[in-house]
Formats: sequence, C-alpha cells, structure tokens
Amino acid sequence: MIGCDLGSNTLRIVKIDCQSKARILAFERIVRTAKDLHITGRIGEQAKENIFNALHEASALFDFKNERCFCVTTEAMRVASNAQEILNEIEATFGLTFRIITGKEEAFLTSLAIENALKREGFDPTIYALFDLGGGSTELTFCKNGDKQSHSFPFGIINVAERYKTDLEQNIASIVSSIDGFIQKQKTTIPSNFLQLVTTAGTPTTVAAFLEGLDYNHYDANVVNGKVLHINDFEEAYERLTTMDLDEAERYTGTNRRDLVIVGILIVKAIMKKLGFETCIVIDDGLREGVVLEQCYNLYKS
Repeated sequence: MIGCDLGSNTLRIVKIDCQSKARILAFERIVRTAKDLHITGRIGEQAKENIFNALHEASALFDFKNERCFCVTTEAMRVASNAQEILNEIEATFGLTFRIITGKEEAFLTSLAIENALKREGFDPTIYALFDLGGGSTELTFCKNGDKQSHSFPFGIINVAERYKTDLEQNIASIVSSIDGFIQKQKTTIPSNFLQLVTTAGTPTTVAAFLEGLDYNHYDANVVNGKVLHINDFEEAYERLTTMDLDEAERYTGTNRRDLVIVGILIVKAIMKKLGFETCIVIDDGLREGVVLEQCYNLYKS
C-alpha cells in the first residue's frame, strides 16, 4: 500500500507492507509548495513545476496505477486559492487523488506513525509529547494511555523564514508563545506527565543525520530513527552550519536548504524550552506512514 504526503516543503511517498508494517520503498523530494504563499495566496508556478517533476520521478518507482494509493496534502493547500486547480491537474496527470486534511487529522495520522516507530525502536508508545515541525504548520500532540490531545499551529519553517529576515530568535520566541494556551490546558508540567518528547520532520532528522556525519545524499532513516538529541546538540548543529562554507553546509542540508534548517533549529530549541524538555527522540516516520497505517488497521478490522 502506498501513502503520499504533499507538504508545504516536501513531497514524501512510502510503500508499506500492511502485515509487517515495514517500509518497502520510500521517496522524498524538496518541492517548496509554500514558497511565497504568504505574499501571493497561491501556489506558484515554480512550486507547481517542482511537484510535477517529483511526481514524474516517483511514478517510475511506484506503481500508482495498480497499487492502492492514499494521498493527503496539508497547510499550503489548505490556504492556497488555487489548491483545487492544482490537485485536479495532478489527478488528471498521475491518477492520484490528494485529499486536503485538517491540522487535527494531520496530527492524528502522524501520531499513528510515531507510535508504530516508538514501539519498533524500543520506546513506550503509549505516553509522549510530540511536535511535528512542517513547512507551513506545526502540530503538537500530548498522548497518555490512548488519550490524545492535538492542536495545529500555523507556523512552520518556510513561512517563518520568508516573513522574518532579521531578529530571528526574538520573532521565533514570539511565534512559539502561541502554543502557551494549549500547554496550560494540560494543567501539569509537561515532562512529569508525558515523560518523553518526540519530534519528527525535516529539521530534527537532518540534524540527527548531520551529527552522525551523514550527508544529504546518503541519508539513512535507520540511523536517525530513535536517536536521542539533547538541546545542546541542536545548538552545536546551529553553530557549525552557520559558520561552515555554504557549499559544505548544503552537502548536509541539501541544496537551498541551509537557511531553512537553521530557522528550523531555532524553532525546535524554542519549542523544547517551552515544553521543558532537554532531550527529544527523533523519528523519521511521519504523515505518509500514518496515512498507510490507518488504512492497514482498517483493512485488518474488516
């Protein structure tokens, strides 16, 4: 079964064996769906071209016509005025029907993937705090023994990077304070109640790989999954990436991604401080896996 996640920054596709829950094939390309979206209100021509090029590339690897495919898209398509027009064109060209999901659905589906990964990596999948830092939104989930509370916040690495060119740390601190109300609803200190912080998405996985010496072209999810990072590790990655020669830095972050990763690191640090955790568990699995897992679970229920 195939799952596709067209995000605000990245197109991610995975094929999973429903019985074993194991990945058979994974694909990921930076497409910058949300580039300039906050200015124009539309998905731009360059972003559209990036998406179509990535899907053409993926169609040589995945059998979209004969396999069951479940495709979702998130914040950029939630707000773009031309979203449906582009999704209709994707369907006509590739036969893939992308469903625009809510932030709450996004958080729920991501949590399915996280729980499966935590169990696989030897962590407790029943109690955790989770944040998923995307290109256009950030989802925060608190889970304790099956009881989940989630909220989606409209900030991510692309819209923050494009809106704030100066005083980044100060502006990010202000943006991240928007999660205060949701934290206060828990009526307890987060670390004592949820014990472990989990994070997914491009920034933490890139930092984990970078600190392991893996460059962008040799990224290995097996190395990254379950890696525990201290907040000081993010600080180290920030210092090294900001002082490194641009070409050298982009060997690790990917072309045109260094500045986005740097912004992402500052957001990650701000969220960790806000939640009161010094360490986090990095998981590569995310929305694309969750989309498939939901269908797998439904298949075995019926």
